[in-house]
Amino acid sequence: MGMSVTISEAAGDDTDAAEQILKLQYLCYQSEAELYGDYSIEPLTQSLDSLRAELDTGVVLVARLGDEVVASVRGTVDADGTARIGKLIVHPRMQRHGLGGRLLDAIERRLGAGGAAKCFQLFTGHRSEQNLQLYRKHGYAPVGTQRVNERLTQVTLAKDVDARAFVTSA
Repeated sequence: MGMSVTISEAAGDDTDAAEQILKLQYLCYQSEAELYGDYSIEPLTQSLDSLRAELDTGVVLVARLGDEVVASVRGTVDADGTARIGKLIVHPRMQRHGLGGRLLDAIERRLGAGGAAKCFQLFTGHRSEQNLQLYRKHGYAPVGTQRVNERLTQVTLAKDVDARAFVTSA
C-alpha cells in the first residue's frame, strides 16, 4: 500500500518545512523562468528569512508525502476582504494528479473560514497555460492584466467566496 498525501498548515517555527518549501519553490519556478526568459523572478530569489516571515504572517499550506513536502500554497486576507492566494507549487513528479486543485480548495476553505474573505484573487503569467487552465476549472475569471516587462504580462484572476460552493459541488 502506497503512502497518501496529507495537507496541513505549516507552522512559523517549522524550520524543516520552510527549507523544503523554499527548495521546492526553486525547483517548480524553473519552468516559469524558462518560459519567460527571466531567472530573476522573486520565487527564485526569495530568501529563507523572507519565507519564514510569510509563515508567521499568512497561511501556508503544505502537502506531504511522508515527511517530504511535495506541494505548497500561501495566502492572506486583506483588510478589504480580498483573499490573495500565491505561490501554488507542486513537485513536477506529482503534477497532473489533482494535487494543485486540492491545495487550491484547501487554501480557499482556510482563508474563507470565519467570513473575513469576500473574494479570492491570484495571478499568473499570460503564457502559463496549465496554471490558467487550473484556475478557470476552479471558477476563477480574469479581472485584469499588467504588463511587467516585454516578456511577461501578469493575469489577475478572481472569484467571489460564494462561487466556491458551486464550483466544488459541480
